[in-house]
Amino acid sequence: MIVQNGDPRKEVIALGQTYFAIQTYRQEVADHFNELDEDNRRLVVRGDIKQWNQMLAETAHNAGVITNEEFAFFQNAGYMGLYGGLDVDDIHTRKQLEVGQKILDYMGSTELIANLFRISQTEEKLRKDKVQGAEKATSVHYNVGKEVRNAIEKIGGTMPEDLPTPEKSIQQIEKEQMERLRSKAKNGKLMLDE
Repeated sequence: MIVQNGDPRKEVIALGQTYFAIQTYRQEVADHFNELDEDNRRLVVRGDIKQWNQMLAETAHNAGVITNEEFAFFQNAGYMGLYGGLDVDDIHTRKQLEVGQKILDYMGSTELIANLFRISQTEEKLRKDKVQGAEKATSVHYNVGKEVRNAIEKIGGTMPEDLPTPEKSIQQIEKEQMERLRSKAKNGKLMLDE
């Protein structure tokens, strides 16, 4: 109550009010998630994955995953655990994507959510267990991916590699939404454009 009614010119109050505004928004989104169509679900989860991937990269770096090569092995290990041994290139090929297209941008919401769970749980385990060393961190990522796969199998879900690939990428959906917003704007411009 103090933060909500405090003077936002004070940094600590402003930060607290921002925190509560964000949490309120996130709760509203979560409350309405089931009402969203598939494209909007994908957008929401993909946004979450971007944030969690940044945290995972930082946590992996702190654990000792330093070089680009180590990070590539680390990332591949998570996918291999979740996708029954398929690595990034295998998944890319299976989805029939072109060079430069990101596999996460061509996943449906169910597949994205499985990956979000893998990412968030790996980040937490690395941090909580204070894992040190690129090899150990890579092993953790693989094992977490494998456990998520085992959970999907146990509940009778569809394995991620067997889920359909959406026709539209996340970028295409975002572009379409921006065009719709612009068409509704009075002068065809959004405040974002200025």
